[in-house]
Amino acid sequence: MSREAAIKYMTDNEAISTEGATAEIERYMGIPAQALGYKTGAMKIRELRTKYEKELGPKFKLAAFHTAVLKDGSFPLSVFEAKMYTWAESEK
Repeated sequence: MSREAAIKYMTDNEAISTEGATAEIERYMGIPAQALGYKTGAMKIRELRTKYEKELGPKFKLAAFHTAVLKDGSFPLSVFEAKMYTWAESEK
């Protein structure tokens, strides 16, 4: 897909201006792995939420999960998983 086709696709399918779409596409072109990193992190957060909702049952509190996810900043996924495991153990 060309730059122009990607910009057109975004403006046709999202509520975004041509200028906004151009900036986003150029960012994706310049740093292609950035979007992949965000998606990988989002998938891990969803995976852990599902896991701990099942594991903790009624003790699972979404607000507490969100706080645990966000309070310490960014980590490599392996460290993040260990941190969330520790959080879940403390919620039992």
